[in-house]
Amino acid sequence: MLKTEYHISKMDCPSEENIIRMKLDGLEVIKKLKFDIENRNLTVFHSENDDEILSRLEALNFGAKLSNSSTIEEGELVVEDSNLQSKLLWSVLIINFVFFLIEMTTGVISKSMGLVADSLDMLADSFVYGLSLWAVGSTVLRKKKVARWSGYFQITLALLGIIEVTRRFISSDAMPDYRIMIGVSIFALIANTACLVLLQRSKSNEAHMKASMIFTSNDVIINSGVILAGVLVLITNSKYPDLIIGAIVFLIVVRGAIRILKLGK
Repeated sequence: MLKTEYHISKMDCPSEENIIRMKLDGLEVIKKLKFDIENRNLTVFHSENDDEILSRLEALNFGAKLSNSSTIEEGELVVEDSNLQSKLLWSVLIINFVFFLIEMTTGVISKSMGLVADSLDMLADSFVYGLSLWAVGSTVLRKKKVARWSGYFQITLALLGIIEVTRRFISSDAMPDYRIMIGVSIFALIANTACLVLLQRSKSNEAHMKASMIFTSNDVIINSGVILAGVLVLITNSKYPDLIIGAIVFLIVVRGAIRILKLGK
């Protein structure tokens, strides 16, 4: 049995972990994947040498590099409880999708593009977790097809959002309601933190969740950005902080959609 370690510099949240899991799906030599998101490391336990592992990781452009490789006894390998992981994935999928609906609805009501954009980021995470669950018992070809559909759908929504942000920049639309922006984003921040805690329950005892991991999460940063935009709307009495954060998050969603599309290749 081989134990190969990779450093993946751009792996900083659970969504990217699931993208990597899907990318490596179908390689029969892989017996177990062990993720350490805090230190951005991936350990692959596999039965024989296979250059396809590194090739697939490099194709994601997450900055994957081989760190170390060694031989271990098969008795040292402890297989993860797939049922537990499935339950946790369902939990975080539901949390993300519910907050997508909440943020989309309140974003439209409050005229906040920041909340609308953040809701699409939540939807993007739901797609990733859903694809991971879909992969269980499904063919690789079918999974790739669903990944393409999801990616195109996300890009379409994000581009429509960018167009709407541009329109609001040049028009005289009313200012967003900063109270709804701040309040809903705080709850979204709590929800994302809860997702991180839930996901960590599927890891080995060595991979404890720490505060540094939470605050490097893209989702937490985005939530904080919307909260900041709400405060700036209050202070400056201007709609532009909301539009700026909205544009930034829409671009992040586009980047995530492109990564998902790569899974369909």
